[in-house]
Amino acid sequence: MLVDSHCHLDFPDFADDLDGVVRRAGEAGVGILLTIGTHITRYDQVVAVAERFDNVYCTVGIHPHEAGTEPAADVETLLRLAQHPKVVGFGETGLDYYYDKSPRERQRDSFRIHIEAARRGGLPVIVHTRDADEDTAAILAEEMGKGAFTGLVHCFSSGPQFAEKAVEIGLYVSASGIMTFKTADILRDTLAGVPLDRLLVETDAPYLAPIPFRGKRNEPAYVAHTARRLAEVKGVAFGELERASTENFLRLFSKVKP
Repeated sequence: MLVDSHCHLDFPDFADDLDGVVRRAGEAGVGILLTIGTHITRYDQVVAVAERFDNVYCTVGIHPHEAGTEPAADVETLLRLAQHPKVVGFGETGLDYYYDKSPRERQRDSFRIHIEAARRGGLPVIVHTRDADEDTAAILAEEMGKGAFTGLVHCFSSGPQFAEKAVEIGLYVSASGIMTFKTADILRDTLAGVPLDRLLVETDAPYLAPIPFRGKRNEPAYVAHTARRLAEVKGVAFGELERASTENFLRLFSKVKP
């Protein structure tokens, strides 16, 4: 069984085809799907998707793009919303200096609030970082010094230094369809150096469809293509990568029922 550890099933891209998307994932051997919260104001829609399917879980959080426009969430609010049995993590959160859609200070404040919720709630935090690795690493290290928490860097697209730092402080790393792109040699080399027991796979659907579907709407079934390419990069059999990445997911997202 594979797990799509990061997708966005509440997005309009799937509104007319959600049953088919989940069915095709199952046919491709993807047994668990994690749909990720990006807006506190859309919490009900995200939870409704998770409630609709036995094998779909969700998270609660505010994407860094939305940190400047969403109502600021406090730790208590995040913890309260995470009491729902289908909510298994916090985020996605983090820093995005590439688009700068939200003030950087608001992004950093929101990031720290999500980490505190993860620390107090005992659930992992899903970290988004783009063109902000230095600040992201600094905040993660500083916050880890205040007390342990678990989490992962999703849709990993950074270099070996950040990967080493993430693993060093205890986080997991998630590979997306980006690592299948022809121009992603440096990323593949970086992922080759990440220990197998720290790797997850994801789609970030509807975005970033892997080869051979690049340019099309991504969906959870396609995570199998990323997993196969990652197995090649790691030099292991597909079955070993499949087993390891699923075990890693279930270890990290301990609230999920196997």
